[in-house]
Amino acid sequence: MLLALAPLATAAVFLLGPDPEADRVPGESGPSSSAAADGAAETGRDGDPDDADRETEKRIAKMPAGLGAPGKKELALQLAASADNSTLEWRTLYGYVEDLQDGRGYTAGIAGFCTGTHDLLGLVERYSEAHPDNGLAAYLPALREVDGSDSLEGLEGFPEAWEAEAEVPAFRKAQERERDERYFDPAVRMAKIDGLGTLGQFVYYDAMLLHGPGKGADSFYGIRAAALEKAETKAAGGDERAYLEAFLDARRAVIREGKRFQRDTSRVDSAQRVFLRNGNLSLSTPLTWEIYGERFHLPG
Repeated sequence: MLLALAPLATAAVFLLGPDPEADRVPGESGPSSSAAADGAAETGRDGDPDDADRETEKRIAKMPAGLGAPGKKELALQLAASADNSTLEWRTLYGYVEDLQDGRGYTAGIAGFCTGTHDLLGLVERYSEAHPDNGLAAYLPALREVDGSDSLEGLEGFPEAWEAEAEVPAFRKAQERERDERYFDPAVRMAKIDGLGTLGQFVYYDAMLLHGPGKGADSFYGIRAAALEKAETKAAGGDERAYLEAFLDARRAVIREGKRFQRDTSRVDSAQRVFLRNGNLSLSTPLTWEIYGERFHLPG
């Protein structure tokens, strides 16, 4: 049964991203070292997954593509961009960089990578390994110093350097890979393990993108844990809509009561919950939603 494999697969999810200890908000806890150790124990000495993990992968491979289908993924990226940057044109955001005064330092790029939450540092480090002469490599010492804080010390000229590097095709590809490996792929995988359809997969992706993949109460797995206290996943025999309502309730509470600068919940209230209550579990177009009072529409 898929349910029986979920605990194993959950541990494996933490190991998929470039840095399983990273989170989106300074001070929040990431996956515990014991969780990482458990995941490592499930892998053979030669690095191959054990039989149970292979069975999980086989089950996932047989599932419909869902949000991973090219058209659905494009839709997901448009929806996320509308919430984060008030645009459907997510490809215009490679060069975006701004200090939002939200405790996370500079926010930049197509996934809102932040100087204070490790993902921007991880992106620049990996990009610099392949392209050591890039225009951001000189900022690596400063990026390491400010990681985990809202400090911008040593980052004079960084916005201009980011904007310039964003014109380089290789850096655009690096941003896409970081987004997918750190947020999109793990979120879709976890949603499939939980038995969720395309809408549920997007709900997970948007939550992981904004809140980070950690286990703290304000992070993705903490939100999921809170939802599980109220409803069972479809994979566990629960009702998919009821579970997603519980997940959105838990996420809304985090946004409203948490330490984030932006406490607007319209991405939940007037977008995702609207799709859910319309019964659009397949996230099919046409779609109409509102973010911060601005109306968006995607035709069928």
